[in-house]
Amino acid sequence: MTATLEALEKTGVAVREATAGDTAAGAAPRWVALPESTGEAAALMRACAEHDLAVVPVGGGTKLRWGRPPERCDLLVDTRRMNRITEHLAGDMVVRTQAGVTLGELSRVLAEGGQELALDAAFKGATVGGTLATATAGPRRFRYGTARDLLIGITVVLADGTVARSGGKVVKNVAGYDLGKLFTGSYGTLGLITEATFRLHPLPPLSRWVRLTLPSSGRLQPLALALAASQAEPAAVELDRPGREGPVEVAVLVAGVAADERAEAMLVMARAVADVPGTAVSVTREAPGWWGRPPGEEVLLELRLAPTGLADALRAVAAWPGAAVRGSMASVVLQVAVPAGGGAAEFAARVTELRAATARHGGRVVVLAAPAGLAREVDPWGATGAMTLMRRVRERFDPDRRMSPGRLAGGI
Repeated sequence: MTATLEALEKTGVAVREATAGDTAAGAAPRWVALPESTGEAAALMRACAEHDLAVVPVGGGTKLRWGRPPERCDLLVDTRRMNRITEHLAGDMVVRTQAGVTLGELSRVLAEGGQELALDAAFKGATVGGTLATATAGPRRFRYGTARDLLIGITVVLADGTVARSGGKVVKNVAGYDLGKLFTGSYGTLGLITEATFRLHPLPPLSRWVRLTLPSSGRLQPLALALAASQAEPAAVELDRPGREGPVEVAVLVAGVAADERAEAMLVMARAVADVPGTAVSVTREAPGWWGRPPGEEVLLELRLAPTGLADALRAVAAWPGAAVRGSMASVVLQVAVPAGGGAAEFAARVTELRAATARHGGRVVVLAAPAGLAREVDPWGATGAMTLMRRVRERFDPDRRMSPGRLAGGI
């Protein structure tokens, strides 16, 4: 152990002993390393390869509980010292940043120049690298797409210490692979993301939220389809249902030129489509307090399906006592928080029921986070296509299975 630690320290990277708070989905590492650059990260990964150390990358740690527990974890690589915005080409509407920069800090800096990266941070402290690794996206995914759609270049360090780049400002490519698309959603299983280049958008001069409070969810399906197709061009269409009983709130973001007029047109249309006695409708300058936040964190599921399956998905969620649902009505990406107190067998049965309901509409259910007692009883990823291809990619990038081994679907 002493020789291994000495080898890590010789890379010039700050290394410390892990503490009780340093875990990756329940797995406890021996050490935590804090590189400050791509070069330091590459030296660190070469030392890990020489000593056969299993590595789990971490940014802000906001989603470190997501996914399967890694099969082994010797070293956490904390990227938060890689926190520089290295280049902002305002004229080209492009920004290049290190992976440890938080989305909040990036948003602040870009706003000073009248621009933005159209990604929503659901968790305070979420970093660029962690957002890419878990493929998270907030309400504005409906208009602007996800992180992989806004990413135009990426720099990664592979398990053997090789530095690879693709997209903007290419220096070295891994032939035949789009690294940006591969690494987005890879949960640290292919390598360590150290830098990313994104395309930007102008910061909208005005933002308005059209808000509806419906007494029930009976009209949500036609309302969602109408809002998504509206000529008022909403940037996001979100719903919040805290429980199976009580009202449902819908919020529609209208941003940019003539936002007030477009919001009023949206309000009139939404009131006509909802057509439910007791529906309250308003336009506000501020987002609702729940906007862009998960409905819970301890037991959290994500449902993705076709827009025509929204009503069936909500009915299936309503059958789960205590379930709260929040997310996009337009692109139908919903997060569901459920109580942690139920039994493991019941939890697995409920997940199976949800998966059957969403599968009818070409969807899937992923268990993002759950206590170990519940997580052991269910495959968090469910049925996944292209497993053969995924395994081949994993073997190409990390043949010795040292990068977050086992965190992805099928134990990849």
